[in-house]
Amino acid sequence: MTKSIYKRVLLKLSGEILAGPDGFGISGEAIEYVVEEVRSAYDTGIEMALVIGGGNIFRGVSADSQKIDRATADYMGMLGTVINGLALQGYLENHGIQTRGQTAIEMRAVAEPYIKRKAIRHLEKGRIVIFAGGTGNPYFTTDTAAALRGMEIGADIIFKATKVNGVYDKDPMTNPDAKMFEEIEFIDALRLRLKVMDSTALSLCMDNGLPIVVFNLLEAGNIKKIVSGQKIGTLVRGNK
Repeated sequence: MTKSIYKRVLLKLSGEILAGPDGFGISGEAIEYVVEEVRSAYDTGIEMALVIGGGNIFRGVSADSQKIDRATADYMGMLGTVINGLALQGYLENHGIQTRGQTAIEMRAVAEPYIKRKAIRHLEKGRIVIFAGGTGNPYFTTDTAAALRGMEIGADIIFKATKVNGVYDKDPMTNPDAKMFEEIEFIDALRLRLKVMDSTALSLCMDNGLPIVVFNLLEAGNIKKIVSGQKIGTLVRGNK
């Protein structure tokens, strides 16, 4: 059986990854794929928490054109993450994996309120903890929520799931000559304004020494490969 080199990880998933080819809503096929990828890594014995975005339902930063103020739009986006979290929870439990959902915005009828000690206890008992609701505050992205929760629960590393193979010096979708970094330091990623995470999240990870692996979730088996120590994607780290 494959063993994990980490004790505890936080996996950051975008809402868009759950939408599948339609780009909106929740695709049963897409979420089934994500859950199978998570399950294969979880079976190594690792403690795992998830932070999910809500861009497949509503993206707060795009609300200006809809005449909605940014704070209200961000709260709408946070509620979208709760919908995604409930969907993930349902699919994971259908695969026999115990989970707990916690939200930064209190809504006891659907999930526990976020409490650090309870989250850690759930992880210690082998449950996957799904953090929804972002940070609970407007103007902060779910990237920042992932950095914050990762530090609070004592994660060894953040796995940032994307649709590209890692961090590039320029957009690989529009630049065929784009070069991927195997490793890069936080300060260089910030200086070059690379699309790892938003600058707030990246600064938090840098200040607290929490490394990030950016990888392609759409290549089957990548989460398990990273968990087992294979070099997949781009490692963003502090000074050696």
